[in-house]
Order: sequence, then structure tokens, then C-alpha cells
Amino acid sequence: MRVVLSGGGTGGHIYPAVAVARQLESEDADSVFLYIGGKRGLESKLVPQENLPFQAIDITGFRRKLSIDNVKTVMRFLKGVKTSKALLREFKPDVVVGTGGYVCGPVVYAASKLGIPTLIHEQNAIPGLTNRFLSRYADTVAVSFEGTEPAFPGAGNVIYTGNPRATSVMKANPQRGFASLGIPEDSTVVLVVGGSGGAKAINRAMIEMAPLVGKGNGVHYVYVTGESYFEETRKAVRETLGGLPNWLHVLPYVHNMPEVLACTSLIVNRAGASFLAEITALGIPSVLIPSPNVTNNHQEANARALEREGAAVVLLEQDLSGGALFTAVQSIIGADVVRSRMSEASRRLGKRDSAALVVGELRRLAAGRKR
Repeated sequence: MRVVLSGGGTGGHIYPAVAVARQLESEDADSVFLYIGGKRGLESKLVPQENLPFQAIDITGFRRKLSIDNVKTVMRFLKGVKTSKALLREFKPDVVVGTGGYVCGPVVYAASKLGIPTLIHEQNAIPGLTNRFLSRYADTVAVSFEGTEPAFPGAGNVIYTGNPRATSVMKANPQRGFASLGIPEDSTVVLVVGGSGGAKAINRAMIEMAPLVGKGNGVHYVYVTGESYFEETRKAVRETLGGLPNWLHVLPYVHNMPEVLACTSLIVNRAGASFLAEITALGIPSVLIPSPNVTNNHQEANARALEREGAAVVLLEQDLSGGALFTAVQSIIGADVVRSRMSEASRRLGKRDSAALVVGELRRLAAGRKR
């Protein structure tokens, strides 16, 4: 099958697309891909690292306030559609997949106008602007959260697949995770991370929480600060504790996150959709601190979906402190029954066959194409 993938801006849009590609490769080694992304987005760096052919178009998102920049965005969109049509005619895909971010707009729209079957995937509980627009043109809309299908009233076909990123982490080796952290395999790991770039508020709470933990009591805490916050956070923790104990690990970034997640007993994190797909696939209980700086407050909606099912405790940033975070962590890690119950709830929400479900729908769309 020949597939065009498009998604950009953040890893949350990029990695599900990559997961779909990997699933299709595992089923059909002759699969051929083209990834169309933005010149400015993270995809321009990440996708080539995944050894997927990449082509860039010049596109920006709309500003929510009236602005002359929006006129420029419309012009870039129209140019992006023209460029996308040229790329699609040359590549001749059987199907086009959009996983969110404004770069998907011209690509999926162009495919629709050319009569190429299209699927868009929505990661969040509250749909993004681009996917709401594209849902009127796409053949299928796939959603990550069960029950969010009505968010696309204008779509012809909406299916619940979960997030393809969930499938990727199922192959992760927990022993490698322990080894990379330098932690014994029989340890309990609490992973605290504020997203790929880190989060100042979470780092501040980690510093405040460190002296409350005591001697670890067999629990290893892994603080992932984000590279820009690493030096100041590590320095503050050292000054607070008089050094770094062997049960506290402060890291700037984790390059093998799936393996580290596989050895994690409890995670403290933001509520990005791809991350939630990963932790539910592995059945990890969580303390979620939704970012308040996202469109439509969609991270809180994502987090509340897990909280309603008993898989997570939600702690809003406005209520965040070292003491509040320690209390939330201890309520789970200090009670085996609670942690076990939350782990089971998390695992029930996990959609481990998500990538296969998306690929199955792609095959259906490609088979029904009128040539």
C-alpha cells in the first residue's frame, strides 16, 4: 500500500502517524510512505530520524484574534493545497492519513479534492480546529476517546480506534528501562515528567516534594526536567537535600521513554493524548497535571476522562505544590490496593490494538477507491 502521512507541530501529532507506518510495515513489508509536514514544525526533525521520506510545505495556523497574519495564513493554505496536489499526483497514494496539526489541512483537503481516500485521527477528547474543519471532507474520522464520536456531527463515518501510539509501547522492554536508569529491577519507580520540553510548575513542585519523600523507602523517583530546566532544577534539589540520594534521579530528557514507561509503577505527567495512550496501554496509574496553556483546555478534558474511570488522580496546576503532589503520589504508591485498582482501570482504557484498527480501516478505504 502507498500511504501519505501528515501531522505536525508536536510529538502528539507526529508519533501516532509514525505508529501507523510501523504497523503497516509489520503487516506489509512492501508498504511505501511519504510524510508531508511543515517547514517549521517538529516533524521536520523527527520524521527523517524515523527514516520516512519527508516533504515540507509552508503553512501556519490561524490566530484566534483578528489579525493581518490570518490573511497570510489563508494564502499559505491555498498555496499548500496546490503544492500538496502536486506531491500527491506524483506519489499516487492509495490513502492519505492526517493526525492533526494545521499542516494536515491543505494535505487532506487536497487529497479529498483529488478523490483519494482520507482518514483523520483525533488524539484529544476535544477536537482541534483543523480536524473539525477536515471532518467534512475526510472519508473516516478515527477518535482516541470512546464517547467523543458526537464531536464530529458533520462527518460521514466516525470510528473509535484509540491512539496508535499505544501499540508502539507494547513492544518496550522494561529490563532495558531499569538498566538505562541504573535502577534495580525489583524497584518501584515513580516517574515525574512535564512533557518533552519540561514544565516549570511541575519542576518547582518536584523540588518542593523532594525533602518530603524521606529516604525513598524502596521507591525510586525519576525527575525528568526538560533540557532547558535541567541545571537549575538539579541544583535546587541538591541544595535542598544536601546532595542527590541514590533513590532520586534527575534527568534532562529520556530518549527511550517507552522502555522507561514499561518499568514505571506510577507516573506524574501532563495530559497530552499520546502520553495517555501509552500509559493506559501499559496499565500505569497516574497523577495528571493538565497544561492550562492549550487550546480549549483539552488536556483537562483528556485527564478527566481517565479520572472518571478511576485510572488517574487529577491535580490542577493552580492547586499544585510540593505538598499537594506528595499527598497525591503517596495516596497511590503507599497503598497497594489503590495502585492495583488504578492500574486495572488504566489497562481497561488502553487500546493496545489501536494501530492495527487504523490500518484495517485504511485497507478498507483503499479497497473501495474508485479509480
